[in-house]
Amino acid sequence: MSRATNNVASHRKHKKILKMAKGFVSSRGNLFKTAKETVEKSLIYAYRDRRNKKRDFRRLWIIRINAACRLNGISYSKFINLLQTKGISLDRKNLADLAVRNPKAFSELVTAVQ
Repeated sequence: MSRATNNVASHRKHKKILKMAKGFVSSRGNLFKTAKETVEKSLIYAYRDRRNKKRDFRRLWIIRINAACRLNGISYSKFINLLQTKGISLDRKNLADLAVRNPKAFSELVTAVQ
């Protein structure tokens, strides 16, 4: 009995990987073996960085709020503490947006909290 290779399935698998490797440089986008290694690594990076993105944005927001607070003569930690004690529930994303786009309103918020 002859050996069945199932060329259709393997060709489909190769096409799927090479399609994901589109745009990669040189053999990473053309040869199946190197393309497969690169695609697997890129998927690992994508999974990891979907989680890291949340950390990075939170850090950016805190930096922006801190800079705006220092311009108004208060530290970030004191400002956040005063917001919580006054019962003002604005998240860091909105506070950072307010600090960057409308510094006058942010300074009014700081004076209202103090």
